[in-house]
Amino acid sequence: MSFFSSKKGFTLIELMVVIVILGILATIIVPKVLKRPEEARRTKAMLDIRTIEGALARFHLDNGFYPSTEQGLEALVKKPEIGKIPKKYQEGGYLDRVPLDPWGHPYVYICPGLHGDYDLKSYGADGEEGGEGENKDIENWNIK
Repeated sequence: MSFFSSKKGFTLIELMVVIVILGILATIIVPKVLKRPEEARRTKAMLDIRTIEGALARFHLDNGFYPSTEQGLEALVKKPEIGKIPKKYQEGGYLDRVPLDPWGHPYVYICPGLHGDYDLKSYGADGEEGGEGENKDIENWNIK
């Protein structure tokens, strides 16, 4: 027998075993990888809420009150012209812009709030109050 005449390669069974193993790995790994973007969006929403809370705290420190629901979060970008007008408004505002939540919806701001001086929340992926999983609301009073 010559060295070059021996057949090399994988048998059909070996290839099938490899394909089955890859399939099992894919069913385990793919759902975890696909879930990561949703976790990232929820984390981003929590960080946005904390950033907005910081701007609200500075507004309150300067003016002695929080913007009203009517004035909304826009009062952190531009001096309000309706409702109670702040006398010591910070030049340039408290935020460059009011962010949208990671799903493209505006954050909900209510002042006075039911859970504190104000309530600040994202309605999650569906943009509607309530929900489970990716649609679950993210609320400032529930962020640890």
